[in-house]
Amino acid sequence: MTPDEYVEAVLDLVERIPEGRVMSYGGVADALSERSGRASARLVGSIMARHGGSVPWHRVVTASGRLPPGHEREARARLRSEGVPLRGEGVDIAAAGWSPDEGM
Repeated sequence: MTPDEYVEAVLDLVERIPEGRVMSYGGVADALSERSGRASARLVGSIMARHGGSVPWHRVVTASGRLPPGHEREARARLRSEGVPLRGEGVDIAAAGWSPDEGM
């Protein structure tokens, strides 16, 4: 998979995260690792920062549930409107986490 194909795969997967659910950066990387040979949460974060404006970027959080850095207020408002369970300053990953294996 070329770097451009990986960017598209990340964005396609993020687009599939259902409303009211979230994935971690590492979860996105892990879900694509077999096809891409890559498994870097940092790379996914970089892709989201550069190219994620056209997808539901607010549905991608850290493994601990922390909201996208620098966009916490907007992400919180969007997630709250979707009914995502929040805990403290972030998302309740155990309750809201999604995997592409679950389908939609």
